[in-house]
Amino acid sequence: AVKENIPVIIPRSGWQALEPKPYASHVPVRITIHHEGTRLEKTDDAAKKIRNIQVWGMGPDRNWADIPYHFLIAPDGTVYEGRNVYTTGETATEYDPTGHLLITCLGNYEVQEVPAEQLASLIRLVAWCAKKYNLPLETLASHRDHSSQTTCPGKNLYRYLQNGYITTAARKILFPEEKHP
Repeated sequence: AVKENIPVIIPRSGWQALEPKPYASHVPVRITIHHEGTRLEKTDDAAKKIRNIQVWGMGPDRNWADIPYHFLIAPDGTVYEGRNVYTTGETATEYDPTGHLLITCLGNYEVQEVPAEQLASLIRLVAWCAKKYNLPLETLASHRDHSSQTTCPGKNLYRYLQNGYITTAARKILFPEEKHP
């Protein structure tokens, strides 16, 4: 990948993460896109939001081991480190996220439009993850593709997966020498 397409990832310390509880390990074999599901604007404090998600998720309502996602992307395009990539994610739906590298976009993309900066960061992160963890772009899917219980990542983000936009843009980053339609 070209140097400018390597994402800057804010470490867990950048959002004051709690120490994770031990949880099942896995090796990622696919990339799955989520949205966090509550409205978040570019001007909101994403680090504080992520910390609140983690505290709630690890609390008695969920009893998760950590923040459920491996990477989180703020509306302004900032990428945050979530749980260890080699630790299975967690979900409130019926699908087993073992083997899924989980990327979430903070916001509710059933009602909000996806900010251009967030979409660009998502594409760069997908390309970087595909290369770093040897994950075929053909595995890229959404939460709703693996669960009948959700519309996540919301219609306004899902359309970029459905129409191939994210996969095509990530492929252009990974293989700039190829001819692309």
